[in-house]
Amino acid sequence: MTTYLLAGGGTAGHVNPLLAVADRLRRREPTATILVLGTAEGLEARLVPQRGYELLTVPRLPFPRRPSRAALGFPGALKGAVDGVRRLLREHAVDVVVGFGGYASAPAYVAARREHVPLVVHEANAKPGMANVLGSFLTPHVGVVFRSTKLRGARRVGMPLRDEIETLDRRARRQEALAEFGLDPALPTVLVTGGSSGARRLNETVARSAASIVGAGWQVLHITGEKSDLRSTGLAGHHLLRYCDRMDLALAAADFVVSRSGSATVSELTALGLPSVLVPYPVGNGEQRFNATDVVEAGGALLVADADFTPEWVDRELVRLLLDRAAIADMAVRAATVGVLDGTDRTVDLVLDAVDRASSSSRPAAHARGRSTATPTSPSETDAENA
Repeated sequence: MTTYLLAGGGTAGHVNPLLAVADRLRRREPTATILVLGTAEGLEARLVPQRGYELLTVPRLPFPRRPSRAALGFPGALKGAVDGVRRLLREHAVDVVVGFGGYASAPAYVAARREHVPLVVHEANAKPGMANVLGSFLTPHVGVVFRSTKLRGARRVGMPLRDEIETLDRRARRQEALAEFGLDPALPTVLVTGGSSGARRLNETVARSAASIVGAGWQVLHITGEKSDLRSTGLAGHHLLRYCDRMDLALAAADFVVSRSGSATVSELTALGLPSVLVPYPVGNGEQRFNATDVVEAGGALLVADADFTPEWVDRELVRLLLDRAAIADMAVRAATVGVLDGTDRTVDLVLDAVDRASSSSRPAAHARGRSTATPTSPSETDAENA
């Protein structure tokens, strides 16, 4: 029986792929022990126990970026965290550590190296985080989502997606989706979403431009986010929704998407072959702009800066594009060429490879724990390729 320790957390971008891999490992190897290492403050503190996994915690240790009292104490605090994780690895007889970035990952990576435990690193963003840069120097087993990711030894495995997205047949579910949101089956649909919290720039611009979009022969499914106070325009064809708990159906209803470019969002859109306008969140280290690089270069999406996404831009660029249905269809095909639908299985296979290589060479290596033999979904991906 194998014991897996999955490390990561802090944000949904780290927690969701971690949970997708945990679920797939549990499905493939029901007798395995799956533990999660995170912090008591991150999103994982709520989501991991809800999913039925045991959460082990380490202190939240932000890496100091400038001289300060915290910077002076950082080496000692990191050593304490590493020592704590080493004790957990021994106590639970962990066979492999799988890290997804975030505060819990760096001490887990160092501890795994010092305890000679196989280590796997998964990087979701095109611009790697500091913890995963460190991890890439400690293991040959590194998986990334995007071709453009620059990370030592990277192998492209894609994003571990939610089951409802991985198994979504948009064509088969379209009529159900249109009925769910009260949409007109005779009209194509633009889906607008800025995530569960919403995106003010997207909300305000689309609300002010709704008449132009509807005038181009489209309807708008506009998910504003729970924190938005945007009110309905009252315009027929502009369907406002504060929260959506069936994003799979929203994507099944969509013919075009306007959204932020978080890693999970870009991965879902490309896996499903949905053309888009991507408006990167302008705060942080710019990772959302990098996440859009592959699909934009392939011609499957347009990239527009947050400050430039205005009603004037919509009227000049987006409406012109929406009037060209052939161009939309071409973008859909191009988006699909960079998408990976089986990222969960590819990531799990990378984990099992790491375990196999650390095990006795006499044990059958290929199918010891139900190795996936499915071929990649995207025609451009013949195997988990080098990034």
